[in-house]
Amino acid sequence: MILIAKITTRPVLTLIAALLPLLSQADSVIRIPDTGQNRCYNDSRAIQCPEAGAEFFGQDAQYTGNAPAYTDNHDGTVTDLNTGLIWSKAVSSHKLSLAEAQEEARKMRLAGFTDWRVPNIKELYSLIDFRGYTGFSGRKTSGIEEAIPANAVPFINTDYFDFLYGAADERYIDAQWLTRTRYTSTTMDNMDTLFGVNFADGRIKGYGYQPAGTQHPRKRFYVRYVRGQAYGDNNFVDNGNNTITDISTGLTWAKTDSGRGMTWKEALKYAAQLNLGGHSDWRLPNAKELQYIVDYNRAPDSTGTAAIDPLFESTPITNEKGERDYPAYWTSTTHLDGPRPGDHAAYISFGRAMGQMHNEIMDVHGAGSQRSDPKTGQAEMGQGPQGDAVRVYNYVRVVRGGSATQTQPSTQISRNHYPYNINLNNFSVQASIDSARQMQNDRQQPPPLSDQDFPSHFVKRLDHDHDNRVSRQEFDGPPDRFDVHDKNHDGYLSADEAPPPPPMLRRRQ
Repeated sequence: MILIAKITTRPVLTLIAALLPLLSQADSVIRIPDTGQNRCYNDSRAIQCPEAGAEFFGQDAQYTGNAPAYTDNHDGTVTDLNTGLIWSKAVSSHKLSLAEAQEEARKMRLAGFTDWRVPNIKELYSLIDFRGYTGFSGRKTSGIEEAIPANAVPFINTDYFDFLYGAADERYIDAQWLTRTRYTSTTMDNMDTLFGVNFADGRIKGYGYQPAGTQHPRKRFYVRYVRGQAYGDNNFVDNGNNTITDISTGLTWAKTDSGRGMTWKEALKYAAQLNLGGHSDWRLPNAKELQYIVDYNRAPDSTGTAAIDPLFESTPITNEKGERDYPAYWTSTTHLDGPRPGDHAAYISFGRAMGQMHNEIMDVHGAGSQRSDPKTGQAEMGQGPQGDAVRVYNYVRVVRGGSATQTQPSTQISRNHYPYNINLNNFSVQASIDSARQMQNDRQQPPPLSDQDFPSHFVKRLDHDHDNRVSRQEFDGPPDRFDVHDKNHDGYLSADEAPPPPPMLRRRQ
């Protein structure tokens, strides 16, 4: 009996020892805000959310975590009800260097507080909203959009936070917000690098801001200040069964990664079918969950490791330059970008974020950046202004637990998205403006239309072959909306099948 007692008691004592830290810190669990994404996608477009076991099951919109929630304090500040952080509602009217922003924070007395600071990268990224869309108009000069596309939606909740696109002499996506988080190596041909969040295109990048070893900043940023208890720390415990729990968030992670690259669809399937540590409810993490475990004090060039706590095991890879490196990991979050919103998914780089500039392959954005890859296709170099490496076959590190619960999202169109994308090619749009608000004021609006006038306008605008109907190829909205409006299923939209006019084109009755 004594022997049996020893055998049966040891696991219990081990369990109690493991639970004590969790119980003692239960009241201080960090609430990672959800991404806000509420639509499902396949490799190319929005779809009805799949059932368990079906292709593309397990993506971001099918799990609800800590829903983004804010309070406008009506004193120039906004409180995040998940993180407890208090933010400045306004954004700096002009761009600042880190030293300039820190001096501004030191002098700030906003809402009577004196403890304002420049946020770290995890704090600022907690505000990102993946219902945003970079937008696409097709009008480009030297491969760059000329103006803010009419269908662009910022990657931040503009009901609470002021937002600016790039200034008049910049690209509209030059809307990078500053953090105080420095990259432990250099990027872009030996530049000291700061991480920032771009709320115009939904990415984290390391931005080379001054030549290494100098005090001559070449890049400045928009700034949003923060106060409150710091956000972003981890407290990892190795569970001894190839899993690691972050006590700070309550999330449990696989200690090892997938060991091989795969497409986004394959990554979702891999996570859904995995049985590890006695659990089968593993999933692909969303972008905010995965970014929260990045260790920004680590990088291949500075520590010889992946940008993650050494408790984790990361598969070494050989990067595009032939260097020993570490993978990027898929997230479950679709990144809405370009002419086919839905065909890219976000990933987090735990090794160098490679690209090609001046015919040289290099680390252009740093370990810890968040970019996106096509969900399917072939690896290549040269995507975007910094020639981002496109890998397509990224690795996977799965997660379980936390506040995420499986849900069936609404099929309604997301905030700020209309039944089809308005094409303003026929209207005059100011080419360079310095804020979204100014864009709304300065744009020459199209003539208002009544509900009766709009159907004929819809067909006339899109009917390129003049057959008095709109084919699937001519339709410029989300592909899934074509099928919704094609009531007789003949593959064309006639005037009586036109969608209702969106509010910005509707005449007041």
